[in-house]
Amino acid sequence: MKEQEKIYTQHNENTEWTSKLKFYKEELEVLKTRLAEITSKNNNQEVLKEVEHFQNQFIIQRNNIDTIAHEVKMNEEKLMAEIKSNPVAADHRKVEYHSKEKDMVNSFEKNMNEIRSEFNRFASKWM
Repeated sequence: MKEQEKIYTQHNENTEWTSKLKFYKEELEVLKTRLAEITSKNNNQEVLKEVEHFQNQFIIQRNNIDTIAHEVKMNEEKLMAEIKSNPVAADHRKVEYHSKEKDMVNSFEKNMNEIRSEFNRFASKWM
């Protein structure tokens, strides 16, 4: 039997994940701005190679945010459809746990933390 969770617990997780993804999207914009500052002050080949690496990583992570946000939204719509189809005792009913979305968020956060650390080391060297 698959793991199950209460509808409202999943809804709360979806809300939390949506907020986190919004934060990470904003953080990527800040990192892009810092990267542009570094680029404007340093144009040697070593720096430009790293700049390109981070530009690519920021694009990839932005795409990952959009993909995960879409999956979370689809899960939320599924929850709302479940409640709409049978509103009785919705706060006590359980549905299949959204482990796919949880894994996506956890993996993304791990990757984002690694990229942030790597970028901060790079920035401290060249700022």
